[in-house]
Amino acid sequence: MYPEHPGHLPAERAVTVHQPTLITHHPTAPLVPVQPGSIPAVASVVLPDGRVVTGYAISPVQPEPLAAKPPVSRAAVNVALGGVGFLAVCGGLLLLTSFIAALTAFITQLITLAAVIFGGWIAVQIFGANGHSGGNTFHIRKAVIKRNHFHG
Repeated sequence: MYPEHPGHLPAERAVTVHQPTLITHHPTAPLVPVQPGSIPAVASVVLPDGRVVTGYAISPVQPEPLAAKPPVSRAAVNVALGGVGFLAVCGGLLLLTSFIAALTAFITQLITLAAVIFGGWIAVQIFGANGHSGGNTFHIRKAVIKRNHFHG
Protein backbone atom coordinates (compact mmCIF):
# COMPACT_ATOMS: atom_id res chain seq x y z
CA MET A 1 0.00 0.00 0.00
CA TYR A 2 2.72 2.48 1.00
CA PRO A 3 6.08 2.48 -0.72
CA GLU A 4 8.67 0.87 1.43
CA HIS A 5 11.75 2.79 2.38
CA PRO A 6 14.97 0.96 2.85
CA GLY A 7 15.61 0.35 6.52
CA HIS A 8 12.11 1.36 7.62
CA LEU A 9 9.06 -0.65 8.37
CA PRO A 10 5.88 0.24 6.52
CA ALA A 11 4.05 3.06 8.32
CA GLU A 12 0.84 2.13 10.01
CA ARG A 13 -1.96 4.63 10.36
CA ALA A 14 -4.87 4.59 12.74
CA VAL A 15 -8.11 4.28 10.86
CA THR A 16 -11.32 5.79 12.21
CA VAL A 17 -14.51 4.26 10.94
CA HIS A 18 -17.50 6.56 10.73
CA GLN A 19 -20.89 4.93 10.81
CA PRO A 20 -23.67 6.75 8.95
CA THR A 21 -26.38 8.29 11.08
CA LEU A 22 -29.88 7.32 10.16
CA ILE A 23 -32.29 10.15 9.52
CA THR A 24 -35.42 9.48 11.43
CA HIS A 25 -38.67 10.62 9.93
CA HIS A 26 -41.22 12.19 12.24
CA PRO A 27 -44.27 9.91 11.98
CA THR A 28 -46.85 12.74 12.03
CA ALA A 29 -45.34 14.71 9.13
CA PRO A 30 -45.75 12.93 5.79
CA LEU A 31 -43.03 13.23 3.20
CA VAL A 32 -44.53 14.90 0.18
CA PRO A 33 -42.43 15.92 -2.78
CA VAL A 34 -43.00 19.55 -3.70
CA GLN A 35 -43.22 20.44 -7.35
CA PRO A 36 -42.55 23.98 -8.47
CA GLY A 37 -45.69 25.91 -9.35
CA SER A 38 -44.36 26.75 -12.77
CA ILE A 39 -41.18 26.27 -14.64
CA PRO A 40 -39.26 29.52 -14.61
CA ALA A 41 -38.23 31.04 -17.89
CA VAL A 42 -34.65 30.70 -19.01
CA ALA A 43 -32.94 34.03 -19.48
CA SER A 44 -29.85 34.70 -21.58
CA VAL A 45 -27.60 37.71 -21.14
CA VAL A 46 -24.91 38.74 -23.64
CA LEU A 47 -21.87 40.15 -21.88
CA PRO A 48 -19.85 43.02 -23.45
CA ASP A 49 -17.03 40.64 -24.42
CA GLY A 50 -19.49 38.48 -26.45
CA ARG A 51 -20.02 35.64 -24.00
CA VAL A 52 -23.58 34.50 -23.38
CA VAL A 53 -24.69 33.60 -19.87
CA THR A 54 -27.87 31.56 -19.62
CA GLY A 55 -29.76 30.86 -16.42
CA TYR A 56 -32.97 31.05 -14.55
CA ALA A 57 -34.18 34.37 -13.29
CA ILE A 58 -34.53 34.25 -9.54
CA SER A 59 -37.04 36.53 -7.99
CA PRO A 60 -35.91 38.00 -4.67
CA VAL A 61 -37.48 36.58 -1.58
CA GLN A 62 -40.18 38.90 -0.32
CA PRO A 63 -40.15 39.36 3.46
CA GLU A 64 -43.33 38.59 5.26
CA PRO A 65 -45.41 41.68 5.86
CA LEU A 66 -45.15 43.11 9.32
CA ALA A 67 -48.15 42.72 11.52
CA ALA A 68 -50.02 45.98 11.90
CA LYS A 69 -49.55 47.53 15.28
CA PRO A 70 -52.73 48.12 17.20
CA PRO A 71 -53.51 51.82 17.44
CA VAL A 72 -52.80 53.49 20.77
CA SER A 73 -55.70 55.44 22.13
CA ARG A 74 -55.30 59.17 22.60
CA ALA A 75 -56.57 58.93 26.19
CA ALA A 76 -53.85 56.39 27.09
CA VAL A 77 -51.17 58.68 25.68
CA ASN A 78 -52.58 61.66 27.61
CA VAL A 79 -52.73 59.68 30.86
CA ALA A 80 -49.15 58.48 30.40
CA LEU A 81 -47.86 61.96 29.62
CA GLY A 82 -49.82 63.40 32.55
CA GLY A 83 -48.28 60.80 34.88
CA VAL A 84 -44.79 61.61 33.66
CA GLY A 85 -45.45 65.34 34.10
CA PHE A 86 -46.86 64.82 37.59
CA LEU A 87 -43.79 62.81 38.63
CA ALA A 88 -41.51 65.50 37.19
CA VAL A 89 -43.31 68.23 39.15
CA CYS A 90 -43.20 66.19 42.37
CA GLY A 91 -39.49 65.56 41.90
CA GLY A 92 -38.89 69.25 41.22
CA LEU A 93 -40.79 70.29 44.34
CA LEU A 94 -38.85 67.77 46.42
CA LEU A 95 -35.58 69.17 45.09
CA LEU A 96 -36.79 72.73 45.68
CA THR A 97 -37.75 72.07 49.31
CA SER A 98 -34.43 70.28 49.88
CA PHE A 99 -32.60 73.27 48.39
CA ILE A 100 -34.53 75.73 50.56
CA ALA A 101 -33.83 73.67 53.70
CA ALA A 102 -30.11 73.50 52.85
CA LEU A 103 -29.99 77.24 52.12
CA THR A 104 -31.73 78.02 55.43
CA ALA A 105 -29.25 75.85 57.33
CA PHE A 106 -26.35 77.54 55.55
CA ILE A 107 -27.62 81.05 56.37
CA THR A 108 -28.20 80.02 59.99
CA GLN A 109 -24.62 78.78 60.22
CA LEU A 110 -23.32 82.02 58.70
CA ILE A 111 -25.28 84.08 61.25
CA THR A 112 -24.01 81.92 64.09
CA LEU A 113 -20.44 82.24 62.84
CA ALA A 114 -20.78 86.03 62.58
CA ALA A 115 -22.22 86.18 66.11
CA VAL A 116 -19.35 84.09 67.48
CA ILE A 117 -16.73 86.22 65.73
CA PHE A 118 -18.38 89.50 66.73
CA GLY A 119 -18.88 88.26 70.29
CA GLY A 120 -15.23 87.25 70.46
CA TRP A 121 -14.18 90.67 69.21
CA ILE A 122 -16.36 92.32 71.90
CA ALA A 123 -14.91 90.01 74.56
CA VAL A 124 -11.38 90.91 73.52
CA GLN A 125 -12.27 94.61 73.70
CA ILE A 126 -13.78 94.28 77.17
CA PHE A 127 -11.39 91.81 78.76
CA GLY A 128 -8.28 92.88 76.92
CA ALA A 129 -5.04 92.98 78.90
CA ASN A 130 -4.15 96.46 77.62
CA GLY A 131 -6.40 98.25 80.10
CA HIS A 132 -7.95 101.57 79.03
CA SER A 133 -5.46 102.63 76.43
CA GLY A 134 -7.07 104.55 73.58
CA GLY A 135 -10.63 103.96 74.69
CA ASN A 136 -13.34 106.23 76.13
CA THR A 137 -14.74 105.49 79.55
CA PHE A 138 -18.31 106.51 80.26
CA HIS A 139 -19.69 106.58 83.73
CA ILE A 140 -23.29 105.63 83.20
CA ARG A 141 -24.45 106.88 86.60
CA LYS A 142 -23.09 110.40 86.09
CA ALA A 143 -24.50 110.57 82.55
CA VAL A 144 -27.98 109.66 83.79
CA ILE A 145 -27.83 112.18 86.54
CA LYS A 146 -26.63 114.94 84.22
CA ARG A 147 -29.28 114.15 81.68
CA ASN A 148 -32.05 114.35 84.25
CA HIS A 149 -30.52 117.53 85.70
CA PHE A 150 -29.86 116.11 89.07
CA HIS A 151 -27.02 118.22 90.39
CA GLY A 152 -26.02 117.52 93.83
